[in-house]
Amino acid sequence: MDLFRLKQNRTTWRREVGAGVVTFMAMAYIIFVNPSVLATAMGQDLVPALAVATCVGAGLLTILMGLASNYPLALAPGMGLNAFLAFGVILGMKVSWQAAMGVVFIEGAVITLLVLTNVREGVMNAIPLDLKRAIGVGIGLLIALIGLQNAKLVVASPATMVAFGRIGAESLVAVFGLAATAFLLVRRVKGAFLIGILLATAAAVVAGLVRLPASLAAPVTAAHFRTFFALDIAGALRLGLLGTIFAFLVTDFFDTMGTVVAVGEQAGFMDAGGRVPRLKSVLLVDSLGAVCGGLFGCSSVTSYVESAAGVGEGGRSGLTSVVTGTLFLLAVFFTPVVAIVPAYATAPALILVGFLLISGVRAIRWDEVTTSLPAFLTLIMIPFTFSISKGIGIGFIAFVLLKLLAGKWREVHPLMAAVAALFVVDFVLF
Repeated sequence: MDLFRLKQNRTTWRREVGAGVVTFMAMAYIIFVNPSVLATAMGQDLVPALAVATCVGAGLLTILMGLASNYPLALAPGMGLNAFLAFGVILGMKVSWQAAMGVVFIEGAVITLLVLTNVREGVMNAIPLDLKRAIGVGIGLLIALIGLQNAKLVVASPATMVAFGRIGAESLVAVFGLAATAFLLVRRVKGAFLIGILLATAAAVVAGLVRLPASLAAPVTAAHFRTFFALDIAGALRLGLLGTIFAFLVTDFFDTMGTVVAVGEQAGFMDAGGRVPRLKSVLLVDSLGAVCGGLFGCSSVTSYVESAAGVGEGGRSGLTSVVTGTLFLLAVFFTPVVAIVPAYATAPALILVGFLLISGVRAIRWDEVTTSLPAFLTLIMIPFTFSISKGIGIGFIAFVLLKLLAGKWREVHPLMAAVAALFVVDFVLF
């Protein structure tokens, strides 16, 4: 256990294991959602293979993250990126799914090169501390919104975009889980998030909303690996897909940045200057996630904001990630058991993680408008656009513009100015 420096990180193996389980349960929905999204474009016959690819991609990269960085960060195929790949690229541009996976692979290779040349780390370190805090708060609001949606407490509305949902059995289970978890947090009970998820799942079973599976295990055959190494790199390199590669690169680049900032702030990993130690290891593993996502055929594997659920449970080392990754690999054989836990049972954990993350708003220097206004735009646009990268882009552009208009151009790092310009191009062209 010394590999994870548990004493130095003020944690224990029991706490890390519990945190790893919580992170897995908060992310387990991706095992079923990712295949569903991709199969719409790739073919329904590939659903079993896509489920295996999702589990293997998430499992291997999450374990690697824990071992390489010693941080409780988990990875899985990114929501949003998978939808863009399925509907925007494969269906929208009439590209074969093999070439689409080639796009993901190339994007991952480019980002990996940016990490190895220290460009990606340099960009992250160039972000002002107040903007980093705003990113964390914005992600907190986003993850709380996702939790409220999963709980059916917030629903889509054609008139007002969002509205309060109709209270039903699933919502009541979520509210019960939220109340139980909040009570456990107030009483400082160890494992509050995990206990809350288990109680909510048990309530769903008792209410007849969830049926216990007929069998615990599911057989895995060679057919389940049909998407592995089936990518078409040559087909992805044609001129018409260069813009698509760029769009993927920008989204993946800054979604990860936001997640690392949010989880790092919550866990107390950031130093006084807002920098995360061992950042290069984190960014390298995340970049390899996109490469592996293309190789395995499961879309880009990236760092997940749900990692904050494990941090909220007390996870502070890479052991949390190793546990989460191991559970993803085991899920290849036990998908019926994983399917028992419904999204509305994990919703309370996401809502309360949002509560924990939003505390960073008090540390923002609100009296400096040229920084606080971009910070405000960042933290509201992340949940309002349902996109971490879009919210970050708007904040970056506003920061550079306001500093220039105020005659404070010396406070703008050249990398910040360059990235803001790239976001302008991204917003206008893509």
